[in-house]
Amino acid sequence: MSNPGAGAYPPSAPQNKKLSEIYEKQEVLLSAALVVSAVSSALAQGNGLAGINDATNMVTSYFDPGTKLIYAIGAVVGLIGGIKVYNKFSSGDPDTSKTAASWFGACIFLIVSATVLRSFFL
Repeated sequence: MSNPGAGAYPPSAPQNKKLSEIYEKQEVLLSAALVVSAVSSALAQGNGLAGINDATNMVTSYFDPGTKLIYAIGAVVGLIGGIKVYNKFSSGDPDTSKTAASWFGACIFLIVSATVLRSFFL
């Protein structure tokens, strides 16, 4: 026959000892898993910082050639603008000063924007 109150009583002393050993092993395993998790996430952050630093170095290495390219484009635009203004002046066009101001403004904008971008990002 079955004992109706068998499940209601606490386990005996040897069973308590076995259960406590099992719980202690589980606690140790859980603690080890948490430590491994924390260490691996800390190491992963270090690799991310190295990648960000490498990307920053790569991007900043393009600024010098980029500013020189913008200066060269400004020089070419200035030459083209000078030729166009000379042609308008030679033909007697009345809005020569407006054309000269617009081409001169374009050259100044290119030079100033390159300088500002370089000083802002470096």
